[in-house]
Amino acid sequence: MWDEKNRITRAHRASVIYGMVFLAFVSLVVRLGMDQVVHGATFRSQANDMMLSKVPILPARGWIYDSHGDLLAYDRPTYDVVLTQFANTHRHTYHAMAEKLAPILKESAHVLYKSMTANPAAVQVTLRQNATQAQIAYIEGNHQWFPNIRIVLQPHRVYPYGDLAGQVIGYTGPITSAVKNYYVNKLKYLPTQRIGETGLEAQYESLLQGKIGYQVMAVNAAGDPVKYLGDSPPPVSGKVLQLTLEGHLQAKAQQDVMNEINSSPYKSTITSASAVVLNIKTGGVLAMVSYPYMDPNWYTGSGYLKHQKYLATSGAQMNYAIQSAQMPGSTVKAANTIAGLKYRAITPRTTVYDTNWIKIGQTMRHGDFAAGLVGLIKAIAISDDIFFYHLGLNLGHWVGSTATTGGGPPAGMSYRTWRNTDFVRGITRMFQTEWNFGLGPLTGIDLPGEVPGEFFISDSHRGWIKVPFHLHSAENALKKTGQDVNYGSPIDLAFGAIGQSQQFTTIQLAQYVATVADNGKRIEPHLLSKVFPPNTRLPSKVKPLEVVKPKVLNTVQASPAYFRLDHEGMYAVCNDPDGLAYASFVGAPYKAAGKTGTAQITMNGQRVLNSVFICYAPYKHPQVAVAVMIPGGGYGAETAAPITRQLLDTYFREHHEFYPRSQWTSTEIPHDWTQMSAYTVPEHMS
Repeated sequence: MWDEKNRITRAHRASVIYGMVFLAFVSLVVRLGMDQVVHGATFRSQANDMMLSKVPILPARGWIYDSHGDLLAYDRPTYDVVLTQFANTHRHTYHAMAEKLAPILKESAHVLYKSMTANPAAVQVTLRQNATQAQIAYIEGNHQWFPNIRIVLQPHRVYPYGDLAGQVIGYTGPITSAVKNYYVNKLKYLPTQRIGETGLEAQYESLLQGKIGYQVMAVNAAGDPVKYLGDSPPPVSGKVLQLTLEGHLQAKAQQDVMNEINSSPYKSTITSASAVVLNIKTGGVLAMVSYPYMDPNWYTGSGYLKHQKYLATSGAQMNYAIQSAQMPGSTVKAANTIAGLKYRAITPRTTVYDTNWIKIGQTMRHGDFAAGLVGLIKAIAISDDIFFYHLGLNLGHWVGSTATTGGGPPAGMSYRTWRNTDFVRGITRMFQTEWNFGLGPLTGIDLPGEVPGEFFISDSHRGWIKVPFHLHSAENALKKTGQDVNYGSPIDLAFGAIGQSQQFTTIQLAQYVATVADNGKRIEPHLLSKVFPPNTRLPSKVKPLEVVKPKVLNTVQASPAYFRLDHEGMYAVCNDPDGLAYASFVGAPYKAAGKTGTAQITMNGQRVLNSVFICYAPYKHPQVAVAVMIPGGGYGAETAAPITRQLLDTYFREHHEFYPRSQWTSTEIPHDWTQMSAYTVPEHMS
């Protein structure tokens, strides 16, 4: 009885519970139905109106290191105080934030409030650029007061050593209207991004520029942000570059060039200078000097106006090592020796009796002094012009020139026929040999703005003015017809042989002397050594993404015996007491081989001498090649050669060769670099 009664009670209770559940379910269905019917349109509208908005975040630019791991360029993290505007933020909240921010940002609350509310359509408003650590700490530590305010990283390019290799590294700048179509429309850069404008910053823009990230915001139909959802994807920094440049050698080179100019008797006529040091076996540029100097920081900070006059008038924005072609003088004699031997204009045993005069047609030319009987080695050592005048004339088959007789074409050949055949063939052979050594063509250096060299002849139909000689057009004409109509003269053969009818850059001269040292192997010069993943800090065990390998451009075809004669002559330049650079290299613990060059040029309407010197060392097993050019600096042995000696001394002390341990130096950039005049003088010019 009790069990039956209990069973009925439980069944009743279950029915009640089931009934309640049923009623609740029916109620829920009815409510959902009501929401679907009555409020469905509203909910659908809200769902459709809620969208995601992406605010771009600029990436940090890749860092640049020298060959020993000294940092040459990096992005310093500067921080901006940024307000994100949300739709539900009340005006009095902005008032409250402005009041609390004013003291720490050192700005009036009224100004801050106006900044916050001036443009309601803007997703973000920058309240302060380059915030201090105290300002950052205050805002981050009191986040409850500033729910809409974030500290945002903004990269700022820094060159810690100022004008050290300034023209080589280059600088960054804003995207201008001239390049906007390429960067913004084609490459999809942000209009606010900075790009490399000059130097390596421009050359390797695609490597140094990172990938843009995005801050994801939920926004409503009006475009107002309502929630921050994170970064997707985050920004990716640019790749890290390591250069072939040796920072210590570069610093010493810039100081040596400045010291030599300041102590030169030609100081008043020197307005520019350049020097290049190359690794002969790899083509790596160990140092590249372009004077006057330029600090890339002036273009990324607030220093431009201070230095605007200096930059506009000094020429410091130009990289003279690759952008200024000048007459090389007798430095070309090493290449022309090969041409003379190869085309039988001379033999290894050729001698010339130098009375200091030679008549070429109707023109009298003289050398530096009456040297007497001169053979090839001596001619290179003392840079005997009379010997090389004969070499040039012989290349063009102009016969019979002596101190008293002007000579002429071969017997039975008219002057016009000679000029259009033998002359053009001879000067083409001379210039083409120089070209094969790297004199004339672009070297391939990984810098923007490199200019080629030029060749000239005197146009007898235009008052003997120098006009460009189009080498490859002449070669093609000779191949097709056996002649090339021109208005040159035998004096062009003579002038070309001593480097007075050509213009080359310092980087071309450096590549040329490296090619001579390496028996005709011409290697492309380069500044980039390795590419590392983003954020790599050097030195590092991280495997590089890319390693630049030596690139052989061509090999000069000539007998090894001819190169040995060149080497012997250049050795005598530096080591024989009669050699023109002996005074600069006497006492050096290593043996160098070089060639002086002096050319008459015109600067600012004034006739001056271009001081040039090329060199390689050590003589046996050459490691480095050097070229120095100082327009207005006098004779090559006066200014350019002493600088070269100092550069080589620094190099071998760094590499712990030839010098005693007590004279070894570090490869690190000098700690007192910012106190050296090569840094401080440009810094204080305005």
